[in-house]
Amino acid sequence: MNKNIAILMGGYSSEFEISLKSGEVVYKYLPKEKYRIFRAHILKNEWYAVTPEEEKIPINKADFSIEVNGETVRFDCAFNTIHGTPGEDGLIQAYLQNLGIPQTASDYYQAALTFNKRDCISVLKAYGIKTAQNFFVDRGDTINEDEIINKVGLPCFVKANRAGSSFGITKVKSKTEIISAIEHALKEDNEVIIESFLDGTEVSVGVINWYDKITALPVTEIISENEFFDFDAKYNGKSQEITPANISTEDTKKVQKEAEKIFKVLKLKGLTRSEFIFHNGEPYFIECNACPGLTEASILPQQAKAMNISLTELFDQAIITAMQD
Repeated sequence: MNKNIAILMGGYSSEFEISLKSGEVVYKYLPKEKYRIFRAHILKNEWYAVTPEEEKIPINKADFSIEVNGETVRFDCAFNTIHGTPGEDGLIQAYLQNLGIPQTASDYYQAALTFNKRDCISVLKAYGIKTAQNFFVDRGDTINEDEIINKVGLPCFVKANRAGSSFGITKVKSKTEIISAIEHALKEDNEVIIESFLDGTEVSVGVINWYDKITALPVTEIISENEFFDFDAKYNGKSQEITPANISTEDTKKVQKEAEKIFKVLKLKGLTRSEFIFHNGEPYFIECNACPGLTEASILPQQAKAMNISLTELFDQAIITAMQD
């Protein structure tokens, strides 16, 4: 009998529309002859599943089940494509773990850690991972612009600490822009991270569980037409994403090794992607995405294609890995 699979999509953050697109791509490519697949929309106001016949059915939050033509359907596995909360910050993982339902992304603690840029950087520094200089601000703090500039310099990046898809991010070039940039970031989160600007080549490295082996995918070089790799660059075609990257074989191996080290140190699983900037010849870690975009135009699927991995095989293997744990 085919396993019942719920593709989790949506979420409660500014990224919900991107997540819905990722979820639909996973639905398109998962083998229908192997799985009985439902699209589970996890939204602020309602949770519901969409059947293969396009019927919308409420999800029982008590046990994450649905009723289909008098049959109670319980899920054997959840494919997590939720960007932002609750799918990327560990909340949905903890909920599903309590119910005994495996899911394809990292476990709840690891998800929460990678989603919190400040905490993630703090942990990785202890393992020798290079990062930018940073300064932390919380909502309600008194802002001292000179103190910030003395620590990180100008230009610098002001980011919402727990947000993705470049929501709440500003490149600051002058002291007068710092307050407004912090206010912009605080619209997405009550914690802010301010980072020094690193001049160099930006790259992205997918790392996945591939047939029981932690495997780095081909490296992608990111060239933004904008000031940085912002939302417009990511989703509206204002960037070049070159896979494999135009970097040396030595640098490729170096950054892949760092990405695999991060995967192992943080005890991640499933499909992940880490961002780096090559600065003075060394890869500096920017952030780790434990639930990356999975549209056909997204970076990780591009990298899989460059490694001759089909999306059907990529997504199927993610479910197999999750159900083996």
